[in-house]
Amino acid sequence: MSEEKRYGADLIVDSLINHGVDYVFGIPGAKIDRVFEKLEHPTNPKAPKLIVARHEQNASFMASGIGRITGKPGVVITTSGPGASNLATGLVTANAEGDPVLAISGQVKRADLLRSAHQSMKNADLFAPITKYSAEVQDPDNVSEIIANAYQAAESGKQGASFVSVPQDVTDARVTSEVIRPMKAPKLGPASPADMTYLARQIKDAQLPVLLLGMRASSAAVTKAIRELLSVSELPVVETFQGAGIISADLEDNFFGRVGLFRNQPGDQLLQRSDLVITIGYDPVEYEPRNWNADGKARIVVIDQAPAEIDHNFQPETELIGDIAQTLEILTPLVRGYQVAPSAKRYLQAQQAKLQERDVPPAVADQVYSHPLSIVAELQKRVTDHMTVAVDVGSFYIWIARHFRSYQPRRLLFSNGMQTLGVALPWAIAATLVRPNEKAISISGDGGFLFSGQELETAVRLHANLVHIIWNDGHYDMVKFQEEMKYGHSAGVNFGPVDFVKYAESFGAKGLRVEKPEQLGAVLDEAFATDGPVVVDIPVDYSDNLKLSADMLEDQF
Repeated sequence: MSEEKRYGADLIVDSLINHGVDYVFGIPGAKIDRVFEKLEHPTNPKAPKLIVARHEQNASFMASGIGRITGKPGVVITTSGPGASNLATGLVTANAEGDPVLAISGQVKRADLLRSAHQSMKNADLFAPITKYSAEVQDPDNVSEIIANAYQAAESGKQGASFVSVPQDVTDARVTSEVIRPMKAPKLGPASPADMTYLARQIKDAQLPVLLLGMRASSAAVTKAIRELLSVSELPVVETFQGAGIISADLEDNFFGRVGLFRNQPGDQLLQRSDLVITIGYDPVEYEPRNWNADGKARIVVIDQAPAEIDHNFQPETELIGDIAQTLEILTPLVRGYQVAPSAKRYLQAQQAKLQERDVPPAVADQVYSHPLSIVAELQKRVTDHMTVAVDVGSFYIWIARHFRSYQPRRLLFSNGMQTLGVALPWAIAATLVRPNEKAISISGDGGFLFSGQELETAVRLHANLVHIIWNDGHYDMVKFQEEMKYGHSAGVNFGPVDFVKYAESFGAKGLRVEKPEQLGAVLDEAFATDGPVVVDIPVDYSDNLKLSADMLEDQF
């Protein structure tokens, strides 16, 4: 019997299998088509499922959605030239926001790398500044080694994006090497016991210590450890946008809102008032320290798996570096029974009242369009803890981040590092794949929706069980209201109308529109009861947007 021929493309697919990859998103082309052939017609039943997208940027968003939800790298594969360069926005977003992604792109044959040949460009050089790892394969038998190192880089430390460029003659070449075997990620131990004892003493001596929870605190293990810590202590908590859902419903007495973008939230006031800020899994890209520690005088202790990024407004006095969950598990009995000072309790009660009052929507009797708080309130009634809500970027995302309550981590997703338009629908598609029995909701503005709206076809093809909600006002409104604050008028923010109901129907999705505020609940009921993709167009009244950026209120003690 003749020996089975194996190619560089086989090493790519087998490497993905050995890393437990379930899905590959992408768009094919001549320089990478042998890999797509191996994925579409696999010889190994464990091969990842291939999902063809309608744009490489959106394919990278879908991969980053997998990464954010699961903590394991999502994978995107594209062809050469613009197939590779179209990944840039998706990869810089994933890298900045801590979402593990492995991107693989085709490349011209090695003999053409230094020629002005069709689609020849320096792939690895292009992605080196915006990824954790960027390399180009030069020897077919090294394919699996490079993929293994790229995957490890994406998954480890502060997670992010890795990029591998594979010349066409590498994927087409015969190979003799074996694929790198499955490997387990190394396990960190807890932080120094002496540092934990020190922190416990500082907490007990503080009048108002506060936990600031970030994106690296949202894994299942860390979330469990935080909830156990809060069940035995009275520590108040603030979440970043990307830390949404860490605090469960039964711990709401400890919760004082989310912070991000504008420095005017109850959480900002609490951080300013605190005499000890303990950051857990916090990354500065989520909300720059200059916003919540403007004078640079806050006492800060860091709990994380890697050393902090230091600046003038973020100078921790101690860093507890190690496995975050294990560190918290050891810290918990050391602070059992802790209560804040009596004067701080009165302050916290006032802050809790503010949180409750600001969520109440106005009366709708005289409204022509739906108020943001009305939309948030109606969504809150229908979204369960088991649904994923992916939020795009625009004025609406500030309203949702501040007012929408989420009680499970990695269920309310924001782009608050790069603030990238178009992420919501691709993220929701990814959520329906990894959480197939749960509905996903994606939310965008009418501007951002068309950055990735073509993926409705992908959603229909997959029969993705999702509801996409468009907050429609006819402008790039997040830019508009900020320009009006600066200059008294706006510029470059207007565009023409789109019939989103017909747009949705043209792809085979269901389209609905809220014609007046009184219909909002009934339309959402119909959308949530529908199986398969639904688009809901909600004309929105943004006249209260100036409140989003109003100056921080003076503390009331």
